[in-house]
Amino acid sequence: MLSLNPKDLSIPVLQKYLQSAIAPRPICFASTINKNNEPNLAPFSFFNLFSSNPPIAVFSPAYSGRTGAPKDTLLNVLEVPEVVINMVNYDMVQQTSLASSPFAKGVNEFIKAGFTPIASELIKPFRVKESPVQFECNVIEVKELGKNGGAGNLVICEIIRIHINEAVLNEENNIDTKKIDLVSRMGDNWYCRASGDALFEVKKPITTIGIGMDQIPHAIRNSNILSGNNLGLLGSVDEIPNAEEVAAFKKTLKTFAGQEEQHLYAKTLLETNHVKEAWMVLL
Repeated sequence: MLSLNPKDLSIPVLQKYLQSAIAPRPICFASTINKNNEPNLAPFSFFNLFSSNPPIAVFSPAYSGRTGAPKDTLLNVLEVPEVVINMVNYDMVQQTSLASSPFAKGVNEFIKAGFTPIASELIKPFRVKESPVQFECNVIEVKELGKNGGAGNLVICEIIRIHINEAVLNEENNIDTKKIDLVSRMGDNWYCRASGDALFEVKKPITTIGIGMDQIPHAIRNSNILSGNNLGLLGSVDEIPNAEEVAAFKKTLKTFAGQEEQHLYAKTLLETNHVKEAWMVLL
């Protein structure tokens, strides 16, 4: 295993490792305005949600690794502590990337990237009409993490108004993950699209407590066929099928040639989320 001391690496090399390993990262498309009412629009992938009560999002415009200069976004929120966080989906990703170009201070990225500015309800910065979800935020704190190039500045934002395009809602008026079609940042020039085969469901173990992998019989837990994900599913059940269930189920099965064939069949069941059936095959 390659082991590295961050202090021994140049900032570009360190950042390349970090951004490639800590991914995918959601994108904050930040709309700000300065004291002269000049708008700015820029994407940041050092961003996430950190609280629901109060609703808090944080993004980090770093000092330039090349020049050490602050981003216009940072300067703007220090002058006018307000920001719109516009979420980025696949339909707008190329324009969003264009907005990240190092335009001169005062250049309007709404115009350069071809986005439509619309007025916010509670704050001064404009929203991006093309964005599927827009968060109007007050900036409650900017925490500087360092002075040198590459150092981040945590912009801590309280969400005070949410705007959602109805086209991405489902019948229950919730955001449909497939309809919103979000994108995220990977390392280098790579992005990730949250749609199609990239989406899969893992139920949260909140209402039930799984038996745990330590309760899986040794012969199953040490299988050469079953993966860690397969075993995780087996350990997520709140109880193992009883002997009567297993006996009844076995009457519907063919006879396996050996343990390998048995485990391979259980694996196909697990990969289609038929966990109880997989348990009964393995038992």
